[in-house]
Amino acid sequence: MSQLAVRTGGLTKDALLIRLHEAQVQMNAYAMTFILDEGFIVSTSSYTVDLEILSLADLGLPAGAHYSEVLAVAAAAGLQPCPAELGPHMRLQLLEQLEDRTADTQTERGAPRGSITVASKPLKEDDDFPKGLYLRRLDGCLWLRGYRSWSGHIWRPEDVFAFAHRA
Repeated sequence: MSQLAVRTGGLTKDALLIRLHEAQVQMNAYAMTFILDEGFIVSTSSYTVDLEILSLADLGLPAGAHYSEVLAVAAAAGLQPCPAELGPHMRLQLLEQLEDRTADTQTERGAPRGSITVASKPLKEDDDFPKGLYLRRLDGCLWLRGYRSWSGHIWRPEDVFAFAHRA
């Protein structure tokens, strides 16, 4: 469990993508689709979001949970989803993310070990559209990746999320 303050907003989508490129952040096609979508709103002014980064087990979900349950338990703990634009800003500021070098760094149908999923509300209710973003470090490279999921997916207790503190 850790806390982090992230400065977000104040950049256009194009400027944000340029900054990610300049920082040599790798992105998959789902991340690009997510960021370029009309539902991905960027704020014209910058602001700070105080985050709590914790596993689902630390949140009180030792058996994992569906995403709707994750959000409900987080809300009861005074946490809320992050604005969608926070993911790229978080990636640009969290440069020292640890790399999980265990043999099982990539899991099928689940968050990669060592990744941080940015808790946010989906931009669309389409299972084929990316649901959100996660950060990871792999082979020394910083990644901002989008992911797809469906409402029946059960997140594992060791999956790590970033939530915003309720203002």
